[in-house]
Amino acid sequence: MPELLRDSTIFDDLDKQIVHGLVVDARIPFAKLGAILGVSEQTVARRYRSMRERGIIHVSGQVNVVPLGHARWILRIRSTPSGALRLGEALARQPELSWVSLLSTGSEVMCVSRARTAQRRDALLLQLIPRAPQVTELIAHEVMHAFPQDEEWPRYSCLFTAEQLSELGSRRPIQDAAVGEVPVALTPEDEAMLAILARDGRAPYAQLAAATGWSAPRVARRMVELVESDVLYFDLDFALERMGYAVRAAIWLRVRPADLAATGAAIAMFPEVTYVAATTGPTTLTAALVCRDTPHLYRFVTERLGGLPGIVDMEVTPALRTFKQAQALMDTDRISLLR
Repeated sequence: MPELLRDSTIFDDLDKQIVHGLVVDARIPFAKLGAILGVSEQTVARRYRSMRERGIIHVSGQVNVVPLGHARWILRIRSTPSGALRLGEALARQPELSWVSLLSTGSEVMCVSRARTAQRRDALLLQLIPRAPQVTELIAHEVMHAFPQDEEWPRYSCLFTAEQLSELGSRRPIQDAAVGEVPVALTPEDEAMLAILARDGRAPYAQLAAATGWSAPRVARRMVELVESDVLYFDLDFALERMGYAVRAAIWLRVRPADLAATGAAIAMFPEVTYVAATTGPTTLTAALVCRDTPHLYRFVTERLGGLPGIVDMEVTPALRTFKQAQALMDTDRISLLR
């Protein structure tokens, strides 16, 4: 059995199958998922509610800012040691920032900025963060290219038969907008819908219709349009420690330019990796990964990364604490949903 599938007893195989179904299609009807898995709709709904109420998973709708004409940034913010914890907590409350973590240095916070206007980007990168009294240095890496993965973490597809996987379908990959493409424009109604989906990616169409003033069928059509234009995608946050994963880390790589594409594509296939991107800045490739423990992290570095010829330098920074994932705030080892 693959190392990452040796989960704690918090999930049984049916839970894992439900999770995989949500990873593929976050809004899949529970009746359809139950039929694929050979259980009732009520069983799927009950299992999902239990995982959500226990703070183990959270489904959210996220905005991809690239089709809107803006860049994603990975920020490394160095702080005074005494102020790092307070800085991380404050940054987690900023709606444009996600994946906010205190790194193992104890005086550095990492986060991802997805500001949706140039004005808000400049406010964050040039004013709000640099002027915070704890901040001593800010390094901003612009994401040039995010490498697609063959399967989203936690990679539970092996628990399905080929027929079940065919019925379930595949997750639509998130694509960056083509250069020169006209940015997508969002309406006030879109914004109202997106605000609700950020809190609950499975919000009923009736709730979205009430917030937008549209009919439920119109909401459904517009959601499909936003997904197909790559503006809207759905993400799952997990309480990793409760699932048996003690180490969450970022790796910062310097890769020879000629090997950058091949190295990024290879890293994206490793089961421990949740995200990998080519970036600007002092390092050229950044990846996020999840491991069982420190020995597992060591094996990943020596056996998986060690076999790639294009890497010339590497830094590994485990997270001491995660304040916020894609959308969900973390309360020690459980998800505390944003209100």
